[in-house]
Amino acid sequence: MAKLYFRYGAMGSSKTANALMVNYNYFERGAKPIMLKPALEDRDGEKIIKSRIGLSWECEFVEDFLANMEKDPKYVKQYDAVIIDEAQFLTEEQVDKFAKVVDEYHVPVICYGLRTDFQSHLFPGSKRLLEVADKVEEVKTVCFCGKKATHNARVKSGVIIRDGEQVMMGGNESYVALCRKHFLEGRLE
Repeated sequence: MAKLYFRYGAMGSSKTANALMVNYNYFERGAKPIMLKPALEDRDGEKIIKSRIGLSWECEFVEDFLANMEKDPKYVKQYDAVIIDEAQFLTEEQVDKFAKVVDEYHVPVICYGLRTDFQSHLFPGSKRLLEVADKVEEVKTVCFCGKKATHNARVKSGVIIRDGEQVMMGGNESYVALCRKHFLEGRLE
């Protein structure tokens, strides 16, 4: 039975590597998965998903997939699974359309993303996924202190930044995963 999954974690928890491994598992068994990401995510190139450890795979944009689905519902049926990276950037409407992929076309949709932003507020896509996903799973990582990291600190010049736009693309140079205590204290080490 197909399900809508939301697998979330803090920065550096290997969400993208997990997504790429799940994609490869389908591919290796002769199935046809499709990897997607929102078009605004362009850090590693336009149509590529790449993990910090160097794994990568070609992808399509969420927006193109949904447009093709609107034009031809049979488009979805050619895939055995839909795997979405950076799902926090989905809109509520897009999440609902992916729920339709599961419910009407019986294709599993596996979403990977952050739960909260650098101010510890839910992203719209993550909020909706938490509301409607059939299965929610945490991909864990650790703070420098060894406790579970749950917060994404935005950093600049070794200092935690508390103000700014919700979306700012970046990796290890811009974000650090911290436990709640060290996030609130503003400690990076």
